[in-house]
Amino acid sequence: MTEREKHGRSEPLVIGHRGAPGYRPEHTRSSYELAFEMGADAVEPDLVATRDGVLVVRHENEISGTTDVAEHPEFADRRRTTTVDGREHTGFFTEDFDWVELQTLRARERLPRVRPRSAAFDGTEPLLRLEDLLEIVDAASERRGRQLGLVAEVKHATHFASIGLPLDELVADALASFPADHLVVESFEETVLRQLHDRGLGGRGVYLVEKAGAAFDRVAAEGSDAPSYAEQLTSESLAAFGTSAWVRGISVDKSLLLGADGSEEQRADGAALVNLAHHSGLDVFTWTLRPENRFLTPAFRLEGAKDAFGDWRGEFQAVLETGVDGVFVDHPDLGRESVGGAA
Repeated sequence: MTEREKHGRSEPLVIGHRGAPGYRPEHTRSSYELAFEMGADAVEPDLVATRDGVLVVRHENEISGTTDVAEHPEFADRRRTTTVDGREHTGFFTEDFDWVELQTLRARERLPRVRPRSAAFDGTEPLLRLEDLLEIVDAASERRGRQLGLVAEVKHATHFASIGLPLDELVADALASFPADHLVVESFEETVLRQLHDRGLGGRGVYLVEKAGAAFDRVAAEGSDAPSYAEQLTSESLAAFGTSAWVRGISVDKSLLLGADGSEEQRADGAALVNLAHHSGLDVFTWTLRPENRFLTPAFRLEGAKDAFGDWRGEFQAVLETGVDGVFVDHPDLGRESVGGAA
């Protein structure tokens, strides 16, 4: 039985993807508060660590594109090149800073050309720790008169473990008192979900699934023998997840539900995947629903600029018709409108 069935929910969860980044820079206080004001049932932070073991909410551990760090001459010597999950990156990394240093930075919109409305707020807000976000969730829950949710993504767990920052330990400690019925912890790496379960963290573990490639924890351990994400979506693999204690759902790239162009046949395949997962007792989430033409499946794009809104209602509805249990959205008000009803 999925959690949606267990709790008798008739509608899927609307999850504010990093808050409400369609309107405010992602992972900022105003972004998260706005997400709840717009009717989100839960919000999703990405969790990375500082060198002194503080969990901060940032899209990646490389923060050049989401902060003003490059404008701080006192940190110029922190810029470096390193390998994260098998890929080389150059920039500024959270693990090279103490929290007291990151507090001096200000957030920026990650996609300023696409979302100038959000970029207008660049430089106005500091970074947040996970503990700051938990206070925001508590305050919003009190205002709404019901417990709101957290869908926390653990980023690059294998990488952080390799440099002495075990995210499973940090996350388990930080979320130990969060209401388990309203907590989801997700990752593209199954290993950290199992570690969190072994540490006794409540809530649901959700395995994030890309359209292509393979999970880095499996690649690091098994090399070329590591199964691809596609191989982990077979009926046998889903059934194995369903009998595990640490994976209670999957969260898939929306292209796995709509296909390359959004045809009826491809959407039927997406619905079949959702049904298969449900049959194994797994919840199914999908990411990320966005209204701009550049992000929409071809069947739902309209004439006009890439950054103009296309037929987002059509695409959102097509996703919901597959039977998913939750959707990640950059514009929570549009997600709420599509799901319907008051939050």
